Amino acid sequence: MSTSQHPVALSLERFVSDDAKLLALVMALPLVDGVFPAMILAGAVDDPIGAIQVGLLIFGGSATVAVILAEMDGSPREQAAIVLVVGLPLIALAAVQAALAPTIESVVNIAIFERFAALVIAAIAAHTASATVGEYIPNPGIIIALGLLASLEPSGAELAFEADPALIANGTLAAGVGVLFALTVAVAGPYLRTYMDIDRFRFGSAVALGLLPLSLLGMAFGEAPLAALLVAAVLSIDPQFDGEAARETLETAPRPDGGSAEDRSNATEPKVPDSSDSEDDTYPGDDSTDTAGRAPWL
Repeated sequence: MSTSQHPVALSLERFVSDDAKLLALVMALPLVDGVFPAMILAGAVDDPIGAIQVGLLIFGGSATVAVILAEMDGSPREQAAIVLVVGLPLIALAAVQAALAPTIESVVNIAIFERFAALVIAAIAAHTASATVGEYIPNPGIIIALGLLASLEPSGAELAFEADPALIANGTLAAGVGVLFALTVAVAGPYLRTYMDIDRFRFGSAVALGLLPLSLLGMAFGEAPLAALLVAAVLSIDPQFDGEAARETLETAPRPDGGSAEDRSNATEPKVPDSSDSEDDTYPGDDSTDTAGRAPWL
C-alpha cells in the first residue's frame, strides 16, 4: 500500500492488482466468506441502528478506507463512479442474503451460532489490528463453517423459504450505509489523503470491531462499537499530519533486503569523484601542514 500497511488489504492485494477489483473484493468479502449472513443470524441487523453499525464496520471500515485513499487513482468523480459500480451489485446481493437468512435460521441453533458469530468478528478485529496476530487465527470463513456444523439441527427441521421484509430492509440498509461511507471517502479523498492518519483509524476500527462481539452476546454495550468508530474517525484527522510526507517516507523506507528502492537505483549509477576531494593533488609524502617545531621533511 502507498500510505497504509493495512493487513487485510495487503493480503487481498496479492490476488488482484487492479484498484477497482481490489475495492470490490474488500467490500464484498463479508458476503463471500459468510460474515454478513452470520451477522444477520446473530441478530446484529434486527433494528436500523444495528444495520448502520454493521454497514460501517463490516462493509466500510478501515480496509475500504485504505484501498480508496492509498490505492485508487483518478479524480474524486472517477473514484466515486468506481464505488457505485462496485456498490450497487453489493447492495442487491446483501438483500438476497437477508432474504435467505430466515430459511437458514430454521435449521440451526441460534444460541450456539451467535457465539461463533461473535468469535468471527473478534478474529476480524485481530486481523485488522495486526498481521502477525492474524497469522495465528483461523480464517473467518473457517470459523463460520465450524459454527454451522456445530449449530446444525436437521432433525425435525423443515427447510422452507421464509422472507422477512423488515430483515431484508435492514440488510439492504447495512450494505447501503457501507457504500455511502465509501462514496464519502472517495469524494473527500484529496482532503483525507493530506490530513488523515489511516493507520490510526485502522487501530480505532479494530477496537470498534472488538466491542461488537460483546454487543452480540447480549452484554450492555449497545451502540458502543459505533461510538468507538466515530471517535476513531475524529481522532484520525490531524491538521498537522502530512500524508504526502508519510507516503514518501514509506516509499523510501528500508526494504527487507537491506535497502530502499532509492538506494538500489543509486547503487547502479557510477560514482563521480568530487573535485573538492582532491583540490590539492599532492604527492603522498608531501605534507603542507605548517606546524611549529616540526621538521620540514615530515
